[in-house]
Amino acid sequence: MLVASRVRIAMSRDPAVTRHVLSYFVRNPQAVDSLEGVARWRLLDEVVHLRVSETRDALTWLVARGVLQQTEGPGRAPLFSLDPERKDEAARLLEEFSAADGEKLPRSSE
Repeated sequence: MLVASRVRIAMSRDPAVTRHVLSYFVRNPQAVDSLEGVARWRLLDEVVHLRVSETRDALTWLVARGVLQQTEGPGRAPLFSLDPERKDEAARLLEEFSAADGEKLPRSSE
């Protein structure tokens, strides 16, 4: 019963952190570390893992829409770049995203 109440307390503060910690240990079942080690290194690793996944999804979406180009070669990771012929379209898409988020973007210095 005490364990269950502690779980509820931990989950009620920030369920995302609890999920990140558990996710790290599930993906790395041999990991052993202190509280500070988990906070400093393990969670950082988990956040990077999440950000890489989110970034992969964004790049895939942008390549599929044709505003970014993906270049692949043997023995190297794919590289991404703006399609110069679709620069205006990319700028319009960025403006739409910004308007939806209520952000103002700095103008490029061209």
